[in-house]
Amino acid sequence: MKKLFAIALVICLAFSLTAVSAETVKASQAWKIALITMDSIDQHWIKLNEGAQAKAQELGVEVAFVSPNTKDDAQQIESVNNAVSGGYQAIMVAANGPDAISGALNEAIAAGIKVVYVDSPANVEAEATFSTDNRAAGTTAGQTMLEALTAAGITEGTIGIVSVNAATNSVVMRDEGFREAFEGTNFTLLETQYGEGDAAKSQTIAENYITQGAVGLYGCNEGSTVGIGNAIKASGNEIIGVGFDKSDAIMNLIEDGFLLATMAQNPDVMGSMGVEACVKALEGEDLGGEVVDTGVSVLKK
Repeated sequence: MKKLFAIALVICLAFSLTAVSAETVKASQAWKIALITMDSIDQHWIKLNEGAQAKAQELGVEVAFVSPNTKDDAQQIESVNNAVSGGYQAIMVAANGPDAISGALNEAIAAGIKVVYVDSPANVEAEATFSTDNRAAGTTAGQTMLEALTAAGITEGTIGIVSVNAATNSVVMRDEGFREAFEGTNFTLLETQYGEGDAAKSQTIAENYITQGAVGLYGCNEGSTVGIGNAIKASGNEIIGVGFDKSDAIMNLIEDGFLLATMAQNPDVMGSMGVEACVKALEGEDLGGEVVDTGVSVLKK
């Protein structure tokens, strides 16, 4: 029954995503769209770009992946400003700092540029947003860990959380949702520590949690998840590790038993639907600021 229910959920998600994009989009010209994500290195963003490029080729428009190499507000703002001066007519953006980037996005919109959010919105009204329901996905991550701890006979202890920063909306929601899953239990969730999405920094943080006797570790993005997995691997301890995003490194850590599970998003869907929304907006369609949940799957060994 559980398998049938899971299949039904996937079918419903696929239908809902298809329904959103049911209308055929026709580009009247080769619109120029800038794709600006938090960095250009994580496999999550690479997959998002792949989805965007495939849809751009299909629709006959140009998408330039002009993201900074590292998660940095100043560099992301510079990327937005460069897109404006470079004559791009639309910007797809995953905001690193929702407040930090707001001024640059407001200037872009004032210049007539269409803005669409993928993965992580800023605090500026946009044409549309395509992202994971991060709070709900965070709760799913927490429930996944809680079930594993209970199955192992562990009913109390401390749990460490490694995130990117305290400003990025997507990871903040994943943190809050995760904590909600443990409300009313005897587990203590420690103060979140931030590794800037860097695997090495995140591993050091996770190792400190392990030294404190943590029974579980949670990573809020790709780099954080690789970091906690490597820390568990280095410690040799049986600690429940749950994370976010899908990459070769994360899947290897799951396969080798150092991570229990990861919450896999659909970045290719975000990229594809984001390009389609940009074209619709550029062709004069009012998208009404729609927000679309692109879904998440729990991947285990």
